[in-house]
Amino acid sequence: MIYWEIFIAFFIPGIIGYGGGPASIPLVQNEVVDRFGWLTIPEFGEVLAIGNALPGPIATKMAGYIGYDQAGVLGAIVGIFATVAPSLILMIILLSILYKFKNSPKVKRMTMFIRPTIGVLLGLLTFQFFFQSYENEGVWQTLLLIGLSWLLLVKFKVHPAFVIMAALGYGALFLG
Repeated sequence: MIYWEIFIAFFIPGIIGYGGGPASIPLVQNEVVDRFGWLTIPEFGEVLAIGNALPGPIATKMAGYIGYDQAGVLGAIVGIFATVAPSLILMIILLSILYKFKNSPKVKRMTMFIRPTIGVLLGLLTFQFFFQSYENEGVWQTLLLIGLSWLLLVKFKVHPAFVIMAALGYGALFLG
């Protein structure tokens, strides 16, 4: 039964997560945190941070890790397959349709409406992480990490992977 649950948990975001990894993250979070209860929000945030720090597609890395955590190597294989297969099939179908109607005003309007929706979903996820951090670690730790991350990213143009690794290191040393 666990393999079926892993398959469903990553197949659904793979099917409806139009836009790649960033669009799938809130959907994966809904499945693994809210629906199946495999991870808490802070644990999901840690998996997300590790997935962002590693090269490659984030959804498959998260599926592999969570699948392995729940059911070993076979769980990782099921999770990765469930993430990749629907996207591949749907992209082949959708790209053939979109290519056929690429100059249609309806298609252009559809893609124009998808981008803000993804932005809103990622914004909600950010607020959830912020409030969870505020509740667990306190206002000063949260503001310190936000401020330092902003400085490193915006002012000093440090690559996001290094900022994530630094935040993980800070958390391991001072918050663990």
